[in-house]
Amino acid sequence: MVSPNYAIELLKNTLDIYTPSRSESQLANYLKNICMDLGFEQANIDSVGNMVAVRGNGEPIILLCGHMDTVPGIVPVRQEGDYMYGRGASDAKAPLVSMLLAAADVPKQAGTIVFAAVVDEEGNATGIKNLVKDASLKPHYAIFGEPSGIENITISYKGRLEIRLMCDVDNSAHASAPWLAMNAIDEAYVVWNSLKNMFKEIEPKVTQNKADQISYSLTEISGGTSHNVTPQKCRMTIDIRIPTIKTCDGVLSIFDEHITRIQNNLNGVRIRYRVEDKTEPFEANISSPLVRALVLSILDQRKKRPLLLRKTGTGDMNILGNVLNIPVVTYGPGDPHSSHTTDERVYIPDYLDGIEVYKNALLHMVRLHKNLKTKPLDH
Repeated sequence: MVSPNYAIELLKNTLDIYTPSRSESQLANYLKNICMDLGFEQANIDSVGNMVAVRGNGEPIILLCGHMDTVPGIVPVRQEGDYMYGRGASDAKAPLVSMLLAAADVPKQAGTIVFAAVVDEEGNATGIKNLVKDASLKPHYAIFGEPSGIENITISYKGRLEIRLMCDVDNSAHASAPWLAMNAIDEAYVVWNSLKNMFKEIEPKVTQNKADQISYSLTEISGGTSHNVTPQKCRMTIDIRIPTIKTCDGVLSIFDEHITRIQNNLNGVRIRYRVEDKTEPFEANISSPLVRALVLSILDQRKKRPLLLRKTGTGDMNILGNVLNIPVVTYGPGDPHSSHTTDERVYIPDYLDGIEVYKNALLHMVRLHKNLKTKPLDH
């Protein structure tokens, strides 16, 4: 069993390594060495930069997966009282390191633990997409480490569509004579306002639960080539989040039909779009042995039944769950509200409790899996 001082020092060391997306190699090598020191039999870095380590043998095979990358921005690493500050302290190095230390403390005969520290979760999910393509990776269960809060389990994430759309009016004019050409930025706002009205129309009117609603945001817009020329082209990025009661393809079909109608109504404007990212929504089976194991472990550690959260964001759990088709949940110490902020932090007692929650969940999982294997089939 590692000491609290060692656990705190290891977390601090990971925070000292600045890891914006696609700049994780230093941390990957550091964690690889730590895994070997902690008794993992294998530790390797794959072709995209994921660090994958294996400990133990036999069943069940449990994947503990977290991400090394953070959003950009330096947050000075420091400990102030019971809080550790630093970029990634909450999202998601505290869950990542607590999973690693929990895995190292589980007896090797208690199944196989695969610990994966992946890249680019905050970007385009390059790491997890590559990981799930590995034919040798055949876990029975998976936990993804994100800051759910020590007494919460995340069972659901929305899906996501990222769409790049361009309006082209085929001409421009001097800004002193704007009547000589259409303005692509003006037309882009016509398109966006029409899309917003479309989304409002297809939303269910009976629910106020944000997790069950489509959300949509205009996140980037650019147009024009000079301060005194009307813009011929305008580009924008649209972020659409898809609830678990819908599919990406279903929403995309409605989007495409509406764009066609807008195009037919806007003479002189060409509208083109492409899908940059498509991630299906995912919801865990709350009656799975994996959820039961985590619930029991949190009850053991905190004497409180955890809340099961349905979140409005999108995570790597979506890809893990939909591709591997196994029980998956997201869990980890940390305050989601401090993630990505200028004072990102983790409450150290929660981080230390998180190690114990993960460890005991693994042990419960082993027991529950063996019970499933020995339980006679119903006829």
